[in-house]
Amino acid sequence: MSLAQKYRPSSLDEIVGQEHLLAKGAVFRTLIEKDALIHSFFYGPPGCGKTTLARVIAKILRRPFFELNATTLKIDDLRKIFKEYANTLEKPLIFIDEVHRLSKNQQEVLLPFMENNSALVIGASTENPYYSLTSAMRSRSHLFELKHVNNSALKLQLQKIIEKEKVELSKEAQDFLVSSSSGDVRAMLNLLESAIALGDKVTVKMLKSIRPHALQAGSSEADTHYNLTSAMIKSIRGSDIDASLYYLARLIDGGEPAEFIARRLAILASEDIGNANPHALNLASSTLNIVKTIGYPEARISLSQLVIYLASSPKSNSAYVAINSALKAIKEGAIYPIPANIKQDNVGYLYPHDFNGWVVQSYMVKNMKFYNSSKIGFEKTLDEWSNKIRGVL
Repeated sequence: MSLAQKYRPSSLDEIVGQEHLLAKGAVFRTLIEKDALIHSFFYGPPGCGKTTLARVIAKILRRPFFELNATTLKIDDLRKIFKEYANTLEKPLIFIDEVHRLSKNQQEVLLPFMENNSALVIGASTENPYYSLTSAMRSRSHLFELKHVNNSALKLQLQKIIEKEKVELSKEAQDFLVSSSSGDVRAMLNLLESAIALGDKVTVKMLKSIRPHALQAGSSEADTHYNLTSAMIKSIRGSDIDASLYYLARLIDGGEPAEFIARRLAILASEDIGNANPHALNLASSTLNIVKTIGYPEARISLSQLVIYLASSPKSNSAYVAINSALKAIKEGAIYPIPANIKQDNVGYLYPHDFNGWVVQSYMVKNMKFYNSSKIGFEKTLDEWSNKIRGVL
C-alpha cells in the first residue's frame, strides 16, 4: 500500500487544508453533518482532496460509494447503478471525476435521477466545471472550490507521517518536500515514498534527483511566487520590456504553470491597457487558450510574445477605474428607478436608428459620471467616435 493510500483521511477532521469548507461551523461542513448536502461539484488543483472528500462524505452519510470517471463513463454503467438501488431505501453516492468532460448526453441521463434524488451525485475536476455543465445540471447542484493546501498544513501532515514511518529527514529535505509539491498532498507523499525506497536517510540531493523542479506553483516560497508575479506585472505596467521578460523567465524557470501566467496577463490587458489598445485583450485571450493546449516548453514563446506586446502597448486604467466607481456608487446607495422610456415595454422609447444613429433621450433618472477617458492610444479614437455620434465638437 502506498503512503498516499495508507494515510488517506477517513474523516473530515483528518482532511488537510480546506478550512473554508471544513472548519467547525462552516456552512459546507454543516450541510454534510445534517445530511442536507445536495448534488455538488468540486473543483480545485490536483492532490487537494476532492476524491477523498467525496469518500468521507459517503462514509459519514453511510451511502454506497461508486467512483467513476467521465472520460471512460458508459451510460449503461449509470443505469445499472440506478436500477440496483431503484427499490431500496439506500441511496448511493455517485462520484464522477473529470466531470467537466461529461457529454451532454451523459448529463441528460443523470438529470432525472438527480431530480428525484435517486442518488447523491458529486463531481470533481481540476477545472471549474460551471460552463461545461448544462443549465439544468447547474440548477440542481452547488459548486464548491477546493484550494491548494498551504505549506503549513503540508508540513504538519509530513511531520506526522515521518514520525509514524520512523523516517530520518533533515529540515532541508522536509522543506523541499513541502515547497516542491505545490499544495499537492499526494505528490508530496509519492516523492517521500520514492526517496525512502532509495535509502534509510532522505536527503535533499536524493529528492532533487527524483524531482528537480517544483510541480506547479514554481517558487519554493509563497512570497517569492507572489513577488515574482507582482514584479512582472509592474514591469509590464511600467513598459519595461526587458524587466518584464526577466521576471517571466524567472516564473517559467521556477515551474510556474503557463496557464496561471496567462491568466494574470489577461487581467492586466484589461486593467492596465484597456481601450488604449483593445487588441491586447484579444491577444491575451488567444494566448490563454493556446497555453492550455500546448504547455511547456513551447508555451514560453507565446507568453514571451504576449509580454512584449503588453509592455509595448499604451496604458490606460480607465475601464478599471470606471467600473469600480460605478460599483462604489451602487454600494453607497445610488439605486434609482429605470426611466420608463427604456423599460422592456418601450413606452416613449426613441429608437436611435430612426434618428441617424443618435437622439437625445434619458437613460438615467439621475445623471452620474463614471468614465473618464485617458485620451491615450485608441481611447482617443473612441472619444472622437463618441463625440461625433453625439454631435459634440
